[in-house]
Amino acid sequence: MDRLIYTSLTAMRAAQARQTSTANNLANAQTPGFRAEIAKSQALWLDGVGHDSRSMPSEEVIAADMRAGTVVQTGRDLDIAMQADALLVVQAPNGEEAYTRRGDLMLSSSGLLTTGDGHPVQGTQGPLTIPPADSIHIDTEGHVMIVPTGGDPQNPVEVDRLRLASPAGSDVVKGLDGLFRVKGGGILPDDPEARLITRSIEGSNVSATAALVEMIEASRRWDQQLKMIGDARDMDSATANLMQLPR
Repeated sequence: MDRLIYTSLTAMRAAQARQTSTANNLANAQTPGFRAEIAKSQALWLDGVGHDSRSMPSEEVIAADMRAGTVVQTGRDLDIAMQADALLVVQAPNGEEAYTRRGDLMLSSSGLLTTGDGHPVQGTQGPLTIPPADSIHIDTEGHVMIVPTGGDPQNPVEVDRLRLASPAGSDVVKGLDGLFRVKGGGILPDDPEARLITRSIEGSNVSATAALVEMIEASRRWDQQLKMIGDARDMDSATANLMQLPR
């Protein structure tokens, strides 16, 4: 019965992994540009005499759902939504180049342009810093235009251009920090044809209803495996009782 218990235990771990992924998706249902994590279960067969008829279930996050979210017009000058499959180039916490679909841009006290979760946005000259200005405008091609403090509103000045990359033909994976990177290292090529929807934000592509259903299913799978462990314990006790010598 111990083998049945270990099989159930691995199934419980798989259900827990699925519930963790689903909970993360549900928690980010309102996060701009968020891409839902996709978890998949597979059977891991054991090799060897007496084991080739058994398999252990394994479930892990294998990819992200890259379908576009709903684009909502906000009217805010620093809000952008990437069209098609373009990705915004940002700087990861470790200094590496990474990519995101999050377009709720912010301006720090030092003038550094960041995403809503604090990652510095990359321009053609590096991290994009905006000097003091009366107004800021980002056009559909990613050019960042400002009217300097006290300047002429009719003559805006270009500061830099946002770097937009194309994931086409590359194996892009999503990290624990929510940023995308090239699998195995490397960087994506810039996409000069990428376009933005200005003063708009792309929402998360997570369906809260579907995520709730998945969470209920994972909870039921956990309960089923817990019951199986209880049944294995009862059968083991019954077998032990049968093997006892009569007094």
